[in-house]
Amino acid sequence: MTTQLEAARNGQITAEMESAALREGVQPTFIRDGIMCGSIVITKNNRRDIAGLAVGAGLKVKVNANIGSSRDDADFENELDKMRAATEAGADAIMDLSTGGDIKAIRKAILSECHLPIGTVPIYQCAADNLIEGKNLLDMSADDLFAAIEEHGRDGVDFITVHCGVTRESVQRFKDEGRLLDIVSRGGSIHAKMIEYHGEDNPLYTQYDRLVEIAREYDMTISLGDGMRPGCLADATDRAQVQETILLGELAKKAHTAGVQVMIEGPGHMPLNQIAANMELQKRLCNNAPFYVLGPLVTDIAPGYDHITSAIGGAIAATAGADFLCYVTPAEHLRLPTVDDVKEGVIATRIAAHAGDIARGSRGARDWDDNMAKARKNLDWKAQCELSIDPETARRRRAETNPEDDSVCTMCAALCSIKTGDTANAK
Repeated sequence: MTTQLEAARNGQITAEMESAALREGVQPTFIRDGIMCGSIVITKNNRRDIAGLAVGAGLKVKVNANIGSSRDDADFENELDKMRAATEAGADAIMDLSTGGDIKAIRKAILSECHLPIGTVPIYQCAADNLIEGKNLLDMSADDLFAAIEEHGRDGVDFITVHCGVTRESVQRFKDEGRLLDIVSRGGSIHAKMIEYHGEDNPLYTQYDRLVEIAREYDMTISLGDGMRPGCLADATDRAQVQETILLGELAKKAHTAGVQVMIEGPGHMPLNQIAANMELQKRLCNNAPFYVLGPLVTDIAPGYDHITSAIGGAIAATAGADFLCYVTPAEHLRLPTVDDVKEGVIATRIAAHAGDIARGSRGARDWDDNMAKARKNLDWKAQCELSIDPETARRRRAETNPEDDSVCTMCAALCSIKTGDTANAK
């Protein structure tokens, strides 16, 4: 069975390419050519019956929502509720980052019920299994890790995050420079400690061909994880992060040559003035591969509001070339998110993605805003709510007050600028 990339190289336009082109408002050849050169991916395991998701240059910015259990909060049904909330709020993809409870059952249930592309981080399952069995967290072999990756592919996972760029070299560079907050990526930290524990380099790097072959079998998109991403502003754009990005660009090219689609993951916490440069750097070093960004969070001092710090950075990142935004919820840095947190995170990140789409001229993005402006001019409250990115909340807010004149709102009441303007024009 050929992958989407191999089909594109053969000049074929697959059903998934056709579907993506229709949703994006572009020609199928645009999708095909983007996949062929590596600037676009379609995330879809060949064992799943879903439309797939096109991510990359010239397309609308997409939004991912992370869900998943932990040892201290492993409610199976709660994770399914989060998946449903993320889907209803308009997420384009879901990542199951479960590290506790029945991880396999949670993953299979999400894959069975959800029509969106699903991503995972296989090393989480390996590490969690070790803890359950009373082993050392780091006591896993290369075969253990590749067996988990194979299992995720067989189950139908559409894209996997793998931290192939955490190597002896990048870890040493990290140590030599020093950081205020060290390594904050869970997968990155595990791999760094495994290198030290086993005295061997990262098997995902040394046996990268083995990873690529598994991904090719299932047409899983490889999402090359940023294990050295900065976890605070002080560590942004340091040598470890840049070194890892250079290596990820080389690995992306190798996978692409083998017919496997690749995305690159990016920071992290980052000052506003560094975001655009980081987007340009990644695109240059990684051959314009789709960039999947967490945030960036533009300040470190807002626990409880990090969906806002992330949305600010995400809008700038999207404007500067990021293709896929991973949401952050109000619970970030504090606890596992609730269903309500998931919804807030998705909405905030969708706002950021849409703002980026407007700035980069994505097809149809401004039409949405222009239609809202027309509804406001006409004092058409029904249309305003329907056009809202979160219609349910807009309707609830509107219904919470009772203006004397129901054609206006209680903010301006009789001094409504729209009505005043109409009166002035009539005279």
